[in-house]
Amino acid sequence: MKRNAAFVKLTHWEHWPAFTYYMPLLPLFLVRSLKARHPIYFTVTNPGVLYSGNGTESKFKTLELVPEKYRPKGFLFCKNDSLERLENRLSEAKIEFPLIAKPDIGFRGYMVKKIKNLDHLKKYLTLLNENTIIQEFIPYQKEIGVFYYRFPDKKKGSVSSVTIKKFIRVTGDGKQTLAELIQKDERAFLYKNLFTILHRDKIDKVLDRGQEMILSVIGNHSKGTQFINGNHLINNNLKDFMDGICQHIQGWNYGRLDIKYKDYSSLMNGTDFKILEVNGIISEPTHIYDATDENASFLNALKSINKHWDIMGKIAVQVHNEQNVPYPSVGAYLKNILWLRSYSKKLKKLNSIDL
Repeated sequence: MKRNAAFVKLTHWEHWPAFTYYMPLLPLFLVRSLKARHPIYFTVTNPGVLYSGNGTESKFKTLELVPEKYRPKGFLFCKNDSLERLENRLSEAKIEFPLIAKPDIGFRGYMVKKIKNLDHLKKYLTLLNENTIIQEFIPYQKEIGVFYYRFPDKKKGSVSSVTIKKFIRVTGDGKQTLAELIQKDERAFLYKNLFTILHRDKIDKVLDRGQEMILSVIGNHSKGTQFINGNHLINNNLKDFMDGICQHIQGWNYGRLDIKYKDYSSLMNGTDFKILEVNGIISEPTHIYDATDENASFLNALKSINKHWDIMGKIAVQVHNEQNVPYPSVGAYLKNILWLRSYSKKLKKLNSIDL
């Protein structure tokens, strides 16, 4: 019997939409706001980032807070920049194809694309028509998300969540087409429509026996990447590694670093890795989405989110009281959120277009 991807996503909490995780926690969130005596007190948690990283911040500017040696080569292609100079700018930045293009303001992996050539890039930029990060493609096949926080009066911080990102791959048997292999795979079939578009030039081809193929290189849950609980990796070595990096990220106290790396040993030695993104207050401890973990449950996922929100709130209050960082205007913030809703609808719509 043919499996129904929509039914699986509906009946497995790992795939439920974000509001199902947040709505039950709103009463607790409101109580904390009342105690802080300001409805958006949490927006000063990371004073170096617009609204502490609520989703409307420039990802390019936020990544620039990271020391240059730790981040990929890249530049910001603004909405009104000339396409005629694009090739020269790529050359100046020493970025070759394939490369990664993504909206400067974005989330959930919408419109994050691996771009194969100049024509493809120009088509992408014309379609998106927004400020865009153009970034070198990092070929390392491992990616990890590390949730880190530090109270501003402390020199050292804590690692509260580690997520190992497992890219979906299939292996050929010399008989089945790529489409059949995707449909047969326990996880890949959930993202069949996405993978059919990404691999449309080879979807009906038969993979040789033993031939392995990675279906997506974008480490986002909505792109099919599986999130594995990596909390067993939390130890003093990882904490020291994160402290060594994050102490150089001014104005960032709380959130998740997404890191691509060659192997874990090299990563702990501080080599062969790049920080792809710096995420702020809308970061999640994404290990909660590993439904295969023996301790995983929807209730435990809620508990973890609530725990992190509590930490975020305490940091925000300390930043406000001890560093004299004022809380922003509620009116301006609400205007910002309304813009984000409209903008997100645009990204979601564009994301479904076959490039």
